[in-house]
Parts: sequence; C-alpha cells; structure tokens
Amino acid sequence: MKIGIFGGTFNPIHFGHLVLAEQAYEKLSLSKVIFIPSFYPPHKKNPDIALAFHRYNMVKLAIQNNRRFKVSDIEIKRKGRSYLVDTLKELRKVYPKAVLFFISGSDVSNQIAKWKSIDKILSLSKFVLAKRPGYRLKKYNRKVSVISITELDISSSIIRRKIRTSRSIHYLMPMRVLKYIKEKGLYK
Repeated sequence: MKIGIFGGTFNPIHFGHLVLAEQAYEKLSLSKVIFIPSFYPPHKKNPDIALAFHRYNMVKLAIQNNRRFKVSDIEIKRKGRSYLVDTLKELRKVYPKAVLFFISGSDVSNQIAKWKSIDKILSLSKFVLAKRPGYRLKKYNRKVSVISITELDISSSIIRRKIRTSRSIHYLMPMRVLKYIKEKGLYK
C-alpha cells in the first residue's frame, strides 16, 4: 500500500491544495491521501491562524466527496507544536507495511534543512515536493523527489488578506469551505 501524507496548516484549504493532492495521488499511484492539519505549526508565527478545530472542519468539508482523500486529527489530538517526525512515527505504527509519501508544496524547500529530525523524516517516508508558482525549488538532497503538477497561483495568505479587505474569494476554494468561513466569521 502506498499512502500520501499531506500535512500543513490549511489556513484555509483551497483548490491549490486539492489539485496538488489529486495529482500526487495519480502520479505516485497512491492508495489514498491523508490530509493532516497541524495543531500548531512550528515554522509559522502567524497571528491569524484559525483554531485547529476550524481548519480540520474545513479540510473535512473540502474533501468529503473524494473517496481517495481522508483527513486525520492525529496532530490536533496530540496538541502542542506539530512536528512531522512525530506524526510519521505514529503513522508508521498504524500502517507498518505501507510506503508513506510525505507530500508538500515547493514553498517549503528552503525550510526543509531546519526541520526537526529531517534525516529521520527521510527514513520514515519518501519526501515529495510539488512545484508551486513563484517558488524557486531548492534541492535539499537526492532523497527528496519533485513532481510537476498543474500550477495554481493560490495561497492561503492571499485568501486571508482578501477576506480582511472584503474582497471576493469565490472560485479559490470549494463553496462548502467558503460558506463555513463566512458562517464562523473566520479571518476578519
């Protein structure tokens, strides 16, 4: 079994995330992709991170009609800072025979060397970066693979900025997520 692990803040989830996951699923011949919203990301010092509960619910809404996708609250239950190495160790216990593929956008390529226990991460999973518009891809080492995907120039930070300035975010995310954001008054 080949399982894609797609971790991140998902603050909020948008079509860029979903396209990346769908195309990684196909290109890597995965059995499924598990989205794992972080409880509190160690590399982000962002005051407008929505509560983990809301980010989890938005991911759940975004993927509910795709049988290939699952969402896990493994990092939310653990609380505290979300370190990938700890998550992969837990997933290895749940899926001892699976090949785990950690999937991320190329926007993290400059941060990889600073991640906690990066060598252990690379031994627990195959690390896959998907090219994102506007980010030069820094090669970490040969254990990090790169895939090309349809590039959508959408980011969560742009979406949050648009919400704060009362600009439209239609067509950037699933309508269910947009409705949730409005109902809960997020990112105002």
